[in-house]
Amino acid sequence: MQETIESLKEDFAIIDEWEDRYRYVIELGRAMPPLAEAERIPANKVQGCASQVWIAAHQEKNGSEPRLSFTGDSDALIVKGLIAIIFRLFSGKAASEILAIDAGAILDELGLREHLTPQRSNGVASMVTRIKSDAQAALSSTH
Repeated sequence: MQETIESLKEDFAIIDEWEDRYRYVIELGRAMPPLAEAERIPANKVQGCASQVWIAAHQEKNGSEPRLSFTGDSDALIVKGLIAIIFRLFSGKAASEILAIDAGAILDELGLREHLTPQRSNGVASMVTRIKSDAQAALSSTH
């Protein structure tokens, strides 16, 4: 996980202007694979986001606990980019690892939270809560 965080920090450090960083975030979102129409269901819709946001969790049993990967989408370009960053932090990790990640601290390190509107910050928090809830459910189903 540390490698992913470091690569994100390096990417952000290279870009001086916040306007350019926003463009980079949007590009990360554009590079995400499209979300299947079958996953655009109410159960995958994230509550607490001003934009439309869908996050679908996919479990893979490999070893003693499930690993989760995520797919998602938003109708807002900047939000889709934020989803891409969040997925870089969480996707492919074991459920217990996901629960241990302090996404707020990482977003602070990237300087992202201070440059988001309060509404977007709340939306990011809702996405992280959703992902951690999916990880907790995956862990609970294995016990």
